[in-house]
Amino acid sequence: RNCAMKNIAILTAGGTGTRTHQDLPKQFLTVENKPILIYTLEAFQQHPSIDEIYVACLEGWSAVLDAYARQFNITKLKKIVTGGSTGQKSIYNGLKAIKEDHESTSDIVVMIHDGNRPMLPQDVITDNLVKQKKYGSAVTVIPTTEVVFVSKDGIESNEALNRDELWRTQTPHSYAFDELWKVHNQAIKDGVTNMAASCSLMQKYGYMTYFSKGSEKNIKITTVEDIEIFKALLYAKNDEWIKK
Repeated sequence: RNCAMKNIAILTAGGTGTRTHQDLPKQFLTVENKPILIYTLEAFQQHPSIDEIYVACLEGWSAVLDAYARQFNITKLKKIVTGGSTGQKSIYNGLKAIKEDHESTSDIVVMIHDGNRPMLPQDVITDNLVKQKKYGSAVTVIPTTEVVFVSKDGIESNEALNRDELWRTQTPHSYAFDELWKVHNQAIKDGVTNMAASCSLMQKYGYMTYFSKGSEKNIKITTVEDIEIFKALLYAKNDEWIKK
């Protein structure tokens, strides 16, 4: 790996967790005495190609996250910034902090990931970085295995899409820092403010999306049901480890 190149992860953890109906924001709910967000951070901490981590965190929770990061030895965590009211704003705040902290950004690849996707496999990070290097950007996707219907009212439909042509995005998404920074600033100038995902923002500005390999395990935790699935996946992983 070229020493000059830097891979920096931005984790978005600005959500309030309204859909889990808990008192705590979902990224701070603990499973097996560890907050969900720490599981996510550990995936990047463990990956040899990730140099630094920035987290765009829900306002008022930075000190809590900082304490947890120390407890769980997340040494790559460089800075916690305040998350915005939208995903786009959170990512922008992370990018801005990277810009401020680095003399030059021309050699930085930035990897955006949802803080509430805690089961991120190491090979998904690797493939995303490999594809970014090859194509200039990379978005993690998985094939659609179900039939997908189009319906305006959620009651009926006479239109099904060809699932062989449908790909569901996950995160991480990786870009050359300068390119993503330029597009984010252009969006602010143009009054485009509510793009939750970098991939939709890039697509809006005419960039081609290149795919890297995702995983069904790379779930996004938004509901209580998702937490149950996460626990089951975690226990399955522990079982596998115990058997060895």
